[in-house]
Amino acid sequence: MAKLIALLAALVVAAGVAWSVAGRAPGPKISFIEPTGHIGQTGELHLSVAAPGAKLSRLEVVLEQAGKQLALFDLDNFGGARVAQDNDRVQISRAIGKKALSQLEEGQVRVRVMAARPLLFGLRQAEATASREINVVLTPPRLSVESKFHFINRGGSEMVVYRVSPQDAVSGVRVGDQEYPGYPAAGAHVSRADPGLRVAFFALLWNQSVDTPIELYAHDDVGNEARAAFDYRVFPKTFRDSRIVLDDRFLARVVPSILQKSAELTLENPSDFVGSFLRINSDLRHANNETIRKLARASAPKMLWDGPFKQLVNTAVEGGFADQRTYVYQGEVVDHQVHLGFDLASVTNASVQAANHGRIAYAGWLGIYGNCVIVDHGMGLQSLYAHLSSIAVRAGAPVSLGQVLGYTGATGLAGGDHLHFTMLLGGNPVTPVDWWSGKWVQDRIARKLHEASQEPRDTLAWETSERVYQLSQRDPPWRQLTQNP
Repeated sequence: MAKLIALLAALVVAAGVAWSVAGRAPGPKISFIEPTGHIGQTGELHLSVAAPGAKLSRLEVVLEQAGKQLALFDLDNFGGARVAQDNDRVQISRAIGKKALSQLEEGQVRVRVMAARPLLFGLRQAEATASREINVVLTPPRLSVESKFHFINRGGSEMVVYRVSPQDAVSGVRVGDQEYPGYPAAGAHVSRADPGLRVAFFALLWNQSVDTPIELYAHDDVGNEARAAFDYRVFPKTFRDSRIVLDDRFLARVVPSILQKSAELTLENPSDFVGSFLRINSDLRHANNETIRKLARASAPKMLWDGPFKQLVNTAVEGGFADQRTYVYQGEVVDHQVHLGFDLASVTNASVQAANHGRIAYAGWLGIYGNCVIVDHGMGLQSLYAHLSSIAVRAGAPVSLGQVLGYTGATGLAGGDHLHFTMLLGGNPVTPVDWWSGKWVQDRIARKLHEASQEPRDTLAWETSERVYQLSQRDPPWRQLTQNP
C-alpha cells in the first residue's frame, strides 16, 4: 500500500513538473516574408509558422485599420489563402490588396497573427503572437503630355514626350493591346533636368485599325494604374496585294536547307516539300518573330542612333512593307502571309551597311530570315537585315552608320539574292519609309526633343495640363482623325 501511495505521489510530482515545463515552452515561430514594403491595388501576404511536426491548434490572421478588424485566415476558414506544409513549417499566402479587400483604405494597417501548438496531448497550449505595420498606397501615378502634334500612319511610327510621377513608375504608350515602354528623356539627349520626363516611341501596326485607341499608361509596383489621353491623328494606309508562284525547283532549294538548321520544327514527312514549306512559312515564321520580339526587351535605354536611317545604296525595291502575299502551287492557292519589310535588290553579294549607329543585338541563323543581323538603336528601336550570304559582325559589338554587317544572299526563305530590311519597334515590324526620311525624323523626333529641352515657361503647367484617367473612371475622350493630310 505504501509503495502504491509513493508511486502515486511520484506521478503527481512528475505531472506537476511536466505541466510547469510545458507552461514555459515556446509557441510557434511566426515569420513575415511578404510584404516587404507597401501594398496598394495588389499586395501579397506571405507567412511562415513553424512548430514541431507543423502541428497547430490555433492560427488566426487579422488585419486592423481605423479601429476595424478583418479576418484574413484561420484554421476553420482559409479565406482564399494558399496553404502548404514544408517539414515543420506551415506556409500561408493570400492577396491583401484593394482588389482583394474592398474595405482597404489608404494609410497604415496592422496585420496581427495569433498561433498556438498543443502540448501534453492537447491539455496545454504554447502560444505566440506577431504583428507588422504595412503602408497602403492607393494613389495612382500622375501623367502629363509634354509634346505636341502627333501624326501616325497605319504601319508607321511616332514619338511622344511626357512626364510621370513618381519617377519609378512603369510607364509608356499603349496602342490597343500593344505596349511600348517609356525611357528617361536624358537618354534621348534632352538636357532639361527633370527625372520624371520620359520619351516613348510607338507604332500603329499594319494590322491594327485606325480606330485603335492610343493612350499613355503608368502603374506602380502595387497595381495602382493611371491613363492619360493625348491628341493624335491617324492616317489610313492601303497595302499591295502580290502573288508568288511556288515551283518544285524553289522548294527543293530552300526547304531542306531550312529544315537542316531548324531543329525546333518537327515534321512527320520532311520529304513533302509543299507541306514542309507551309509549316516553315507559318509555324517557323511565328517562332522566329517571337525571338525577334524577345530581343527588343533588352534594347538600350538610350538613343544610339543619330539622324535619318540610310537605305541600302543602289538598290531597287522588289517587295514593299505589308505586301499581302498569296502563294500559289500548281495553280492552287496554298498559303497567305504578310511581308513585313522591304526587299532591296542590288548586285549579287553586295555589301550590306548598317542603316545607323547602334549595337548588334543578334547575328546568326534565324529560320525564314536565313543569316540575319539585328542592330539595336536603343529605346526599343531596331533594324533587321536578312537573307545574308555571310555575316561580318558579332552580337554585342557596337556598329556605326555605314559599317559593313555582311553581304546579300538568298539564305532562308528567299527566292533570290537580295536584302530583306525592316525597322522594328518593340519587336514589331514598322515601315522603314518614315525612318529613311530626314524631314520625318526632324519633325516627328528632333523637334520634340529640342522643345523638351526647354524649361517650361509656366511653372504650373504640370497641374493645369494634367489629364489622368484611372482605370476605374470613364474611358478617355479619344480623338481619332482619319482623313488624309
